[in-house]
Amino acid sequence: MKKNFTLASRRRDRIAEWLIKIGGVLVIVSVVWILVMIAQVALPLFFPPGATAVAAPQLASQTGQPLALGIDETRQRVFTIDQEGTLHIIDTATGAVVESMRVPGAPAPGHKVVSIDRNGSSTCNLLWDNGAVTSLAVSFGYERKGDHSTAVSHTIAENTEMSFPPQTPVPQRSFVRAIEGKGVVRVDLTPHGVLVTHRVVEKDFLGNEKVNNSRVELKDAAPAPISAAAVDQKGHYLYAGTERGELLRWDIAEAGQARLVETVNVTADKRPVTALTLVQGGISVAIGDSSGAVSTWFPVRTSGSGDDKSLTRIHPLRPHAAAITGIIASPRDKSLVSADDRGTIHIDHTTAERSLLTLRVAQSAAMMALSPQGHALCVLDKAGKLHVWKLDIPHPDVSFGTLFRKVWYEGYERPEFVWQSSAATDDYEPKMSLVPLVFGTIKATLFAMLFAVPLALFGALYTSQFMSPTLKGRVKPVVEIMAAIPSVVVGFLAGLWLAPLIDQVVLAFFTSIVLIPLMLLVTIIFWRQIKPYSKLGRMLRGNEFALLVPVVLIGICLSYLLGGVVETYCFGGDFKQWLFSTMGIRYDQRNSMIIAIALGFAVIPIIFTIAEDALSNVPRNLSAASLALGASRWQTAWRVVLPSALPGVFSAVMIGFGRAVGETMIVLMATGNTPIMSWSVFNGLRSLSANIAVEIPEAPLNSSLYRTLFLSAVLLFVFTFIINTAAEALRQRFRKKYGRY
Repeated sequence: MKKNFTLASRRRDRIAEWLIKIGGVLVIVSVVWILVMIAQVALPLFFPPGATAVAAPQLASQTGQPLALGIDETRQRVFTIDQEGTLHIIDTATGAVVESMRVPGAPAPGHKVVSIDRNGSSTCNLLWDNGAVTSLAVSFGYERKGDHSTAVSHTIAENTEMSFPPQTPVPQRSFVRAIEGKGVVRVDLTPHGVLVTHRVVEKDFLGNEKVNNSRVELKDAAPAPISAAAVDQKGHYLYAGTERGELLRWDIAEAGQARLVETVNVTADKRPVTALTLVQGGISVAIGDSSGAVSTWFPVRTSGSGDDKSLTRIHPLRPHAAAITGIIASPRDKSLVSADDRGTIHIDHTTAERSLLTLRVAQSAAMMALSPQGHALCVLDKAGKLHVWKLDIPHPDVSFGTLFRKVWYEGYERPEFVWQSSAATDDYEPKMSLVPLVFGTIKATLFAMLFAVPLALFGALYTSQFMSPTLKGRVKPVVEIMAAIPSVVVGFLAGLWLAPLIDQVVLAFFTSIVLIPLMLLVTIIFWRQIKPYSKLGRMLRGNEFALLVPVVLIGICLSYLLGGVVETYCFGGDFKQWLFSTMGIRYDQRNSMIIAIALGFAVIPIIFTIAEDALSNVPRNLSAASLALGASRWQTAWRVVLPSALPGVFSAVMIGFGRAVGETMIVLMATGNTPIMSWSVFNGLRSLSANIAVEIPEAPLNSSLYRTLFLSAVLLFVFTFIINTAAEALRQRFRKKYGRY
């Protein structure tokens, strides 16, 4: 019977062993699978972009000499406008003309188009040989059929508000832009200068309209012949490049005046500017020259220049091997398409300085066009052949540089780490640097650990070695219950109660940090002097901390009283104003101090419980031997018990560290969620976990923001894994050194 019992026991042990092994393997597989799943979403950020040639037909001869080119989003239709003012709708598969028509608003037959100004993906401003300007909007519509194909329709309409009557002399090129609240501006480039015309429509209280025209002529405006020009979409600035490599910028926003803001040399060795366009948003200007160099410039406020800004070369892009013949901007992001006279086409992202694609055509590109969403590119070469590509560039603005290096964004005075994923305007450029989020995570964790570790470890040491068993049996469960408090409750109290409270008594709070420990130290010294001669010492053995509670309460009251006095006499009555005016530091109500206290409150129970268990499990014979050799209780606790329990204590600290790194709700609710990089305790922060919680509900599926958030989750996962692995390695080393306790 005994033998049967032994066999059954061994069988159960083997079953338990295998179940434990299987459970451990399943845990490891689950963790790895989680990492694989979130990494699978993030990896497409770094996939190379692609382009697929869809068609390359030869245009029919009846299309004439095209001056404008456009393509629909499905890559089925292309439109051209020739010198006769005829608009042709062309099938990209065959190159055949589907429909031809005289553009609406055209003058009498016989007049020809001199030039066409493209404003966006659908607007074409036609300059006629009589000086008139006709503004057209060419758009495509789509309808799904039963066989899952898409039927493409087109609409051509004249925008009479943007059209101008004939005038003399006839300019070489014209630009027309609508200025919000200020009417319409027309800019004409003539052989002798620049002519700026403002047309403002005013209404009286009866609803009658009055058209006011004002004209400013800039004779000999450029020091050299103008070789390329562009006007921003808002009609505020005119940019002109010259044959001597100069870029001129005029302010044309106000009616009746045009002011030359600056002249900048933008090419090496005064090479001619051969191409010029505004990047999406109208702030940066892209410049190409005869050597093949391409770069972007935008106004930057320089030191000592007041409110004036000067054009600065910001992003050099991949150069061509020949002269640049054309540059067009993407309508959806900061990408550029540039072509040279050898038929090489580059697609680059300006802010990321990222080379996306290189395409080639047999002949030099005569003109280029992108679809409204930037998913298709069509190029018409000088031989009359049309080239159409399907573009697959889902994340042009994301690269290792934009995620982890300083980037110079529009409107900034220098390259910076910035996280700002959205704004109110459609032409806003997302800024998705992960560095401020990693910094915020580290800052919140370190500040919380600085607050929690001393309190938790010394509390655990006192509880395990000095506190009476009766009181210990009450204190430890209470601390363990603290760990069960939901973090959202802690964050709620920290953000809505603690932060406003400290905001009102901030100097009293700092006074208490100095005053209360000093009072406790004095009390302890005094207690050591009277304890041998007082019966109270024997009565309070193991409950000494009860004497310190009144001292702490008195210290809080004194700190509150002294805080106002110190603020009045040392800081002019307003500490926060003094802090800003003297040190340039702004006090945020939800700052790093609040995070340290709130997050520390959540971490303390974990560290305390594990550390106290480790200290209590040190064999009593070690401490008894130390006491027998004449060591004091404190010497025994500090030099014998603590080193023996060091592996467990270290594990407690690292588990608390991992809890602080991954905390979401406390960091989300107790800070201002400002992704700034400052070690100041008076400023807030944004952590990786809180950022995921804030951004993921509004991130479009599979967008750059969506995948970047998953990448930040991978970083958080890897960061925690590295910390825990290093902690386990150190813990094993401590166990070998100090023994298994």
